[in-house]
Amino acid sequence: MKMRLLALAVFWCSVSLFAQDYFPNNTGVKAKNNNYRAFTNAKIYVTPTQVLENATLLIQNGKVVSVGTTVSIPKNTIVTDVAGKSIYPSFIDVYSDFGIEKPKRASGSGRASQYGPSREGFYWNDHIMPEMAAIEKFKFDDKKAEELRKVGFGVVNAHVQDGIARGTGVLVALNSDGNDADRILEDESAQYFSFSKSVTSRQSYPTSLMGATALMRQLYYDMDWYAKGNVATKDRSIEALITNKSLPQIFAAGDNGNIMRADKVGDQFGIQYTILGGGDEYQFIDQVKQTNARLIIPLNFPEAYDVTDPFAAKYVNLSDMRHWNLAPSNPKVLAENGVIFSFTLNDIKTKDFLSNINKAITYGLSKTKALEALTTVPASIIGKSSTIGTLEKGKQANFLIASGDIFETSTTLYENWVQGEKNVINAMDQVDIRGDYVLKAQGKTFNLAISGEASKPKLEVKLDTLKLTSKINYDGDWLTFSFSKENDLYRATAKVDGTSKNIAGKLILPNGTSTQFTAAQEKSFQQKEKEKATASSPELVQLTYPNIGLGNTELPKAENILFKNATVWTGEAILKNTDVLVKNGKIAKIGTDLGAGNAKVIDATGKHLTAGVIDEHSHIAGLSINEAGHNSSAEVKMADVVDPKDVNIYRNLAGGVTTIQLLHGSANPIGGRSAILKLKWGKGADDLLFPDMPKFIKFALGENVKQSNWDSYSRFPQTRMGVEQVFMNYFQRAKEYDAKKKSGQPYRVDEELEVIAEIINGERFISCHSYVQSEINMLMKVAEKFGFKVNTFTHILEGYKVADKMAEHGVGASTFSDWWAYKYEVKDAIPYNAAIMASQGVTVAINSDDAEMSRRLNQEAAKTMKYGGMSEIEAWKTVTLNPAKLLHIDHHVGSIKEGNDADLVLWSDYPMSVYAKAEKTLIEGAVYFDIEKDKAQREAIKAERAKLITMMLNKKASGAKTQAPIQRKKPLFECETL
Repeated sequence: MKMRLLALAVFWCSVSLFAQDYFPNNTGVKAKNNNYRAFTNAKIYVTPTQVLENATLLIQNGKVVSVGTTVSIPKNTIVTDVAGKSIYPSFIDVYSDFGIEKPKRASGSGRASQYGPSREGFYWNDHIMPEMAAIEKFKFDDKKAEELRKVGFGVVNAHVQDGIARGTGVLVALNSDGNDADRILEDESAQYFSFSKSVTSRQSYPTSLMGATALMRQLYYDMDWYAKGNVATKDRSIEALITNKSLPQIFAAGDNGNIMRADKVGDQFGIQYTILGGGDEYQFIDQVKQTNARLIIPLNFPEAYDVTDPFAAKYVNLSDMRHWNLAPSNPKVLAENGVIFSFTLNDIKTKDFLSNINKAITYGLSKTKALEALTTVPASIIGKSSTIGTLEKGKQANFLIASGDIFETSTTLYENWVQGEKNVINAMDQVDIRGDYVLKAQGKTFNLAISGEASKPKLEVKLDTLKLTSKINYDGDWLTFSFSKENDLYRATAKVDGTSKNIAGKLILPNGTSTQFTAAQEKSFQQKEKEKATASSPELVQLTYPNIGLGNTELPKAENILFKNATVWTGEAILKNTDVLVKNGKIAKIGTDLGAGNAKVIDATGKHLTAGVIDEHSHIAGLSINEAGHNSSAEVKMADVVDPKDVNIYRNLAGGVTTIQLLHGSANPIGGRSAILKLKWGKGADDLLFPDMPKFIKFALGENVKQSNWDSYSRFPQTRMGVEQVFMNYFQRAKEYDAKKKSGQPYRVDEELEVIAEIINGERFISCHSYVQSEINMLMKVAEKFGFKVNTFTHILEGYKVADKMAEHGVGASTFSDWWAYKYEVKDAIPYNAAIMASQGVTVAINSDDAEMSRRLNQEAAKTMKYGGMSEIEAWKTVTLNPAKLLHIDHHVGSIKEGNDADLVLWSDYPMSVYAKAEKTLIEGAVYFDIEKDKAQREAIKAERAKLITMMLNKKASGAKTQAPIQRKKPLFECETL
């Protein structure tokens, strides 16, 4: 009778458990459930590092009242004995789209012609939406909540995953018994950002990663200007950004390179983002560590490729094969390097989550770190450590009850309590029957293997090695199963009571006879899993720098080297039988019979030593080339999109190239800022930047900037006359901007005008894409009007027509050796162009604008001897000293001179010969390419591919899922690439 009254009281109390105190109740008696629940004799993980044995967890009204080994249990307590079981805090995901409808893509396809915003009263760019609040779009999804609870989650932080500035998130408890008044823990939980445009708008800008980065910078400048009361109009986007700045700031980067890009933006404006990674952080762990950012890490471990077909297998890049092998070690590498991280379900299927965590643990991640990444770290990221993440007194009663160690594959998750509400995942009183059994019937021995989930087992039956067709059903404590061999069907039923490891019941034989059976357990599922874990210690291939096929096993280091008896091309002369001593990354001495000291001696007899080749116009080592969303993109920086993993860096080194100018493309009259790079293969993006590199920017003239060939008719300018007006307008505005800045008056920082003002002030140099003489004249006149000089005309295929005017202006030329007729505006190009311009006193370089041509610029230089009769010294200068002069770095590189950087190439033959090979390419005294090492490396790559293919085939043979082979090939960029 007492139990019935207690149950009735609990029922009536639970009716109003989640009602607000001030809400009326017309469905029953208004009362509050003040009963306690106690879970006794458990192993309790109060925090990841505080674990109590035989302890009690006491909860009331959705909160933890007490936890410990000597908890006093009140009278009105429902006690559950969970002896032998473990209790953990429920998991937290801070990067989710739970309950948020996926944004609908705007109609239209192809290049967008929308250059302005589609909204009024907001920021000028549609992809900036800090005013967007996830709570306004949130709808609790019972089905998804159940799916998440099944893998241990109790709280998720959801936001609209769309746009560059994405607005605020909503922190939600996965409590299906309550309502939003109970579930919503925070309706403005964090502010989110990304580098990805909104799918809901067709506004063109930004069209590139560098544009998105620049937009973020300008947004913060504008926020500061607005916050100081300098704007008369109302901008709801910026007001939201200001309001949200005190919230946790989360940036969806998505890969290791973007982690560094996002962190740079944050550092510039004093913001420490928490950053969503991509699972590849191990590849540049030192740089990732230096950000000091907390990371949100997906467990998106790739499946093995199906490499059964050798023809298809050859299309899988070695870098992708390596990533399959190394990705599960990513969490371990992060933990070992002191990087704080949480885990997210983002980018993986929910059902794979626990198995992927277990895989990470198999690959070396500690279980403590794994639990931190699911509980205390995400709680800290979202600023809710005081309420969720542990089972300490006063915190929400969000916890898991499991059969044992939550990170063991054999463990069964029984219950997931959220805000004190019970959610059954698997019946706690159901016996776990998984394991290996032997059943004998009719003189035959059948081997039964029961696996899968404890409540939904799978059955495999074998007779000797023959696998039989089988079925199984386990409901409550009743088990039924069947198996058949040809037409012989065996059917069995048994009641499982847990008193024995064996299974006993009734068996119906193929002839209909009923008999008793006993399936004797040989090995429990837990034993099998432990043996499997012990036996499956993963084998990892070696990480390289960068982590692609031709990467270095260790980073090159500067050496002291003496080149003996070389033919040395200094840049001004050719010296026979000459020694060059390299010391501490510099050219220390040039002469004959030099002493080596402790330097490594290289016999260069019969070989030629030159300065490294310099490509004034390159598009390798970039992740994007054009920002085509505006007619001026001076705000963007090529330095923001350097790709240190581009294999063309290595290929250029093999062609003797040591320095390049990574230029913006020619999609607009005023392009982006250049990056001058030293091709230090294996280093991170920032380490490739030329130290204290001079400031350059790309301008462009001609067909591309007016979009003649791109079917674009809505963006100004559409004519060559309009191009001139773009220049005049921007320079005039920049002049006025600079004057106001220098006057000491308050001014809005405009990154675009800052850069253009630098040109007027002689602080930044123009490399201008050019073809037609009339436009070449035009830009020189515009420059002279504003008191500066154009630095370089690049391409400049009609330069021979205006060479005298170019010399008078003081502009240099960087041209092709013999390209013509590839589009209409180059119809007057001639191969004598370089020699004619040089004869008029113009500093002339030969460039590539092409990833293939760049690695044979030594041969392109030779063409100036054929077309125009340039001397071999002057010809060689076109790819060494002259481009160095054009880039204002000739005091460091471009010639062999004492004190210069030891950027050198040892050639097997006359350097401009088609037979010459770069045997060694040095940058600052470190050997970044060695032809003999290259040969050995190619053999090592073959062996590594064979090894990884064998590993993948073994994975497939073991029953693991695979993915179809795919070739990931980076496109080769040029001026017109969008």
